[in-house]
Amino acid sequence: MPVPSTQSIQRPRRRREVMLAGLTAVVARPAWSRAAGVRFGLTPVFLDDRVRLLRRWGKVFEGTLGHSVQFVQFSAYNQVVDALRAGQLEFAWLCGYPFVLHRRDMRLVAVPQWRGRPLYQSYLIADADARVSRLDDLQGKTFAYSDPLSNSGFLYPQHLLRQQRRDPARHFGRSFFTYSHRHVVEAVAQGLAHAGAVDGYVWETLAEITPQVTARTRVILRSPDFGFPPIVAPAQGSAALSQAFLRALQAMGTHPEGQAVLQELRLDGFVAGEPALFDSIAAMVRGQQA
Repeated sequence: MPVPSTQSIQRPRRRREVMLAGLTAVVARPAWSRAAGVRFGLTPVFLDDRVRLLRRWGKVFEGTLGHSVQFVQFSAYNQVVDALRAGQLEFAWLCGYPFVLHRRDMRLVAVPQWRGRPLYQSYLIADADARVSRLDDLQGKTFAYSDPLSNSGFLYPQHLLRQQRRDPARHFGRSFFTYSHRHVVEAVAQGLAHAGAVDGYVWETLAEITPQVTARTRVILRSPDFGFPPIVAPAQGSAALSQAFLRALQAMGTHPEGQAVLQELRLDGFVAGEPALFDSIAAMVRGQQA
């Protein structure tokens, strides 16, 4: 995969572990055991260090799943993929891009619904005051990506440049990874980048939570719809546990505490979803490899 020369304004640590509900640190074990609970991997979306929300979500899971849940926060998608493939996680909230890349190693468990659909978009954003309206205007400028395995934050803008017969490695004067969609928005808002690529769900959520940040940015392009970042399990994991986890996710909308967590996540709920939701991402991957 051709990756532009990049720097990172936030170098990812190996991983950050968020221990909830009195659970212990993550260690590798060969198979899931009821007594040890469920390990659920996350990456920074807009959930950076939101321990209170994760505590509430953990209590909801305990009530509906019947097992304790440990949220393990990673700094980058490749770390989550490695942990899943090594059997160190039972579930993870991933992105459609790594799901497509590692389809044989993963089982699709659930897809969030946002604004009535299991879909989202990539947003290209620029400084609110900049005279920028299209990719052409960004030639030679500084651009912020979120993660090398992010669909909305890397794959789609790279695909768009190739569609316009532009070299993704040369179009921008400088590019870097922030390893967080929120940090892409902040980088543009603070003038560290002229523009960036971000998850539209995150930008819209931040517009509600911290409008003073998004107000300093402007959406200049919205992508076609893509399958919303899914919740996955290792392909060799327990199918029965995956079904139980799906039911627990779907049950969140049936009681007040679960509804409160969904409201804070700005999600309608979760559905089983179909792998076909990610066909358009798979098509971009094939184009990238051609």
